[in-house]
Order: sequence, then structure tokens, then C-alpha cells
Amino acid sequence: MIAGLSMRHPFSGGFLKRRVAMRHMLAAFLMLAVMGAAKPVLAQTASSPSPNAILIAKQIIEIKGVDKLFDPLIRGVVEKVKNQYMQTNFMWAKDLNAVSDQLIKQYQPRTAELVDETARIYASHFTEAELKQILTFYQSPVGRRVVTEEPRALDQSMANAGVFGDKLSEEIINKFRDEMRKRGHDL
Repeated sequence: MIAGLSMRHPFSGGFLKRRVAMRHMLAAFLMLAVMGAAKPVLAQTASSPSPNAILIAKQIIEIKGVDKLFDPLIRGVVEKVKNQYMQTNFMWAKDLNAVSDQLIKQYQPRTAELVDETARIYASHFTEAELKQILTFYQSPVGRRVVTEEPRALDQSMANAGVFGDKLSEEIINKFRDEMRKRGHDL
């Protein structure tokens, strides 16, 4: 997370991490509902998914757009390092910006490593048969609709949760004040 940003700010790292985590959690629940129920994974160990399972998982990741979440990673790391050096001597700004642009281009292809590792991790949680069912779902019209509409629904849900949390906080603050007043304390 970038120092100095509030966790409640919609562009802060914490908010985005929670939002992404919520999206993945809701997507998992949806998949379970569509597929019936989760079954124990006995046919495959978590440490050794087959190459074909990894390939299918990678297709699922790409269809769902999970790979796009990694795109800003390289730029963010390069910018963070550049800003650290900028504090050393702001007179180097022109050169630091040039090096930054060069390094972003150089390292951007490395996001593929992260996508591959994510596919392996994803594949370790499902059997190959389950992955095929999941892929079939996401390739279907309703699956494609889930991919496009789920982020919007989750954004609205997160905004609603923020409003709910703010109202709940006010209610709890007032309740604390009332209860403490009964005990002779004025908050």
C-alpha cells in the first residue's frame, strides 16, 4: 500500500485488495452454486496439478480477466523504486523517468510468470474434470455475462457495504455514548 493513503480511500491498496478478494470469493460461491456443491479433491494433490489442468486453469484466469489484475504490478514496483531514488535527488527526475520507462518495458513481460504461477495454484484446488466444467461455464453465454456483470455487481456491493458500515459506525458510537452516560461517563 502507498504510505499516506487512508484505507478507506477507494484507490488505496487495502480497499483494492479487499475488493479483489471479495470478487474472487463471490466468484467462487457462484461457481459452487453452478456446479452443484464442492467435492473433496482426491484425484489430484495440491502440489502436483497436471500440465493439462494448468492449461485449463490459465484459460479460466484469462477469461475471467484475473490476468489483467497483474498488469499494474510491474509499473507500481518500478514507480515505487523510482520515487525512492527521487527523494535522494529530485534533480535526477528526467533521468529517473527515462530509466523508469525503460524498466517498465523491460519487465512488463514478467507478468506472464505471475499468470503461470496463478494458473498452477488455481489448478491445484480443482480436479481436471472440475476445471473443464468451470471453463465450460465461463465459455457459455451466462458465464460470459458473469464475467462482465460480476465486477459491476461487486462494485455496487462494496459501495453499499461502505455506506452500511458508516451508518453502523454512527449507530454504535451513539450506543457507546448512551451506555457510558448510564455509567456516569460523558464521551
